[in-house]
Amino acid sequence: MFGNKNKTSLHNHIETLVGEHTQITGDINFSGGLRVDGKIKGNVTADENEQSTLVLSNAGYIEGKIQVASVLINGTVKGPIHATKYLELQENAKIHGDVYYGSIEVKLGASVDGKMIHQNKLQSDKMVTLIPAAPE
Repeated sequence: MFGNKNKTSLHNHIETLVGEHTQITGDINFSGGLRVDGKIKGNVTADENEQSTLVLSNAGYIEGKIQVASVLINGTVKGPIHATKYLELQENAKIHGDVYYGSIEVKLGASVDGKMIHQNKLQSDKMVTLIPAAPE
């Protein structure tokens, strides 16, 4: 959980860049790698069946839900983050929302205003719901 640096699973090629002077209003769905230096007001989602990475620079801002396998944040997020594999919060990261993660790395200076919830995908796939027996 903590200290498990699994950076080798990060998608290391950025196909899409949202520039520093760009503002997008609306949802974004992507595959591969996305770097955000500008502002997005909308949900940012990656294809579920693919390894994907979102990089939010210190100038970047996202207002909406993030649902991506691997996320590196050094900017500001207002909304929940669902990083199914890996989440890195760098020193300038400011999160206002709940954070769901597989593994996490937090640098000194990062802040989270919300819950931090570890999601173990293997454990949740094996969960069984118990139904009480009917009284006789």
